[in-house]
Amino acid sequence: MLPLRMDYARETGRGVGIPIVPIRFVWPYGGKNVSLCGSFTGWSGHYQMIPAEGCPSVFQTICNLAPGYHEYKFFVDGEWRYDDRQPYASGNYGTVNTLLLARDSDYVTTNQMNSGSSMDVDNEAFRRLVRVTDGSFHDNIPRISEADLEFSRLRISDFLSSHTTYELLPESGKVIALDIDLPVKQAFHILHEQGISVAPLWDVYKGKFVGVLSALDFILITKELGRHESNLSEEELETYTISSWKEAKSYSNRHVDGSGRPLERQLIHAGPDENLKNVALKIMRSGVSTVPIIHSSSGDGSNPQLLHLSSLSGILKCICRYFRHSSALLPILQLPVGTIPLGTWVPKIGEQCGRPLAMLRASASLGSALDLLVQAGVSSIPIVDDNDSLLDIYSRSDITALAKEKVYTHINLEEMTVNQALQLSQDSSSPSFSSQRCHMCLRSDPLHHVMERLAKPGVRRLIVVEAGSKHVEGIITLSDVFRFILA
Repeated sequence: MLPLRMDYARETGRGVGIPIVPIRFVWPYGGKNVSLCGSFTGWSGHYQMIPAEGCPSVFQTICNLAPGYHEYKFFVDGEWRYDDRQPYASGNYGTVNTLLLARDSDYVTTNQMNSGSSMDVDNEAFRRLVRVTDGSFHDNIPRISEADLEFSRLRISDFLSSHTTYELLPESGKVIALDIDLPVKQAFHILHEQGISVAPLWDVYKGKFVGVLSALDFILITKELGRHESNLSEEELETYTISSWKEAKSYSNRHVDGSGRPLERQLIHAGPDENLKNVALKIMRSGVSTVPIIHSSSGDGSNPQLLHLSSLSGILKCICRYFRHSSALLPILQLPVGTIPLGTWVPKIGEQCGRPLAMLRASASLGSALDLLVQAGVSSIPIVDDNDSLLDIYSRSDITALAKEKVYTHINLEEMTVNQALQLSQDSSSPSFSSQRCHMCLRSDPLHHVMERLAKPGVRRLIVVEAGSKHVEGIITLSDVFRFILA
């Protein structure tokens, strides 16, 4: 690959009074080595493109162009490519993308340009000057008929109905279960030390699994500890058992029988022979994150064995693996996520607001974050700056970080900020923890790319951002994807 001829780049648009327009080019389809070449480089040099932060499949670069007609192509891993979602035409170099910049008195000229990094150019200016390939939609976006939509959904549904949870079982691994008579405090520390957010509960007297303990339980317990009139003290946590907590929770939620005794709620579980579609529907309808896969060799269900914790992520991984080489045959998978009823989005001006997208500033109190997680019924909250650009994300599972050095016993939820709480999580994890937790995508990403990213271990949602600025535009969760493909 030839390096960019800087003499030609400097001369492009150079001249007295000739305006220069900063244009961001984006290649959102992945690759290892991506560069840009075009008429503005004399077709003899390349602009090296770099991955967008948090979006490893999205490559971008900024070029200063003069008004006029331009042609360009992308050089991806040794192969010439063009973006068929953007205007294109046949030229001397095969099929090329085209770009037309009209003259405008408001364009910035060379001597007005900031001498700093061109990556700091305002994104709003890009959209006013030119339609760029970072999520703006045009007339040539993929569209499919209702028949194709139903065909795609039927293919996926048939696959899930014909495959069982046995295929989710790993070759090796461990599943942690907790005794229901274990003190809550000890359980809190176990989940933190093991790096998990949910564990099945075993009742030794009944000889069966009776429920799960999740991060939501610890959020409610932490909030209970923070209440001045709380009946639960720090000292009582030493002996306060999971069983006692679950019973008190049933009373507070009015899950009692006619005699005022707590109702025994049935554990939502699956057997190894149950089909994947049923398990996915169980997870979505019950609002849980995992369903235990339990096997018993006896007809009465005695001596149950806990094999695995199934999740939507594992099921989605099976879908992606099966359709990986035939995704083009499923029109639904080619749709950009910003064009389909998927996820929760920040409403645009004039749009009717549906389900609001919950966001918080880093300076917000931890108490307000926990309240929002419970009241909004969400599993995570994007943390943004004053411009609504993504900084981090606070999830239900982050509550377990408060077990470090018994922080939960001496904090004030209204005084500790979300930023301080996240720092505890980062201190408890690997150095790359922060970059691993904020998983992002663009509204122009096709559904199958989003599904592949959500199928990765530990990824439960993708924050939809604007390329470059990381301005939060929406959020797509595992449940959102399954609600759409199984509609």
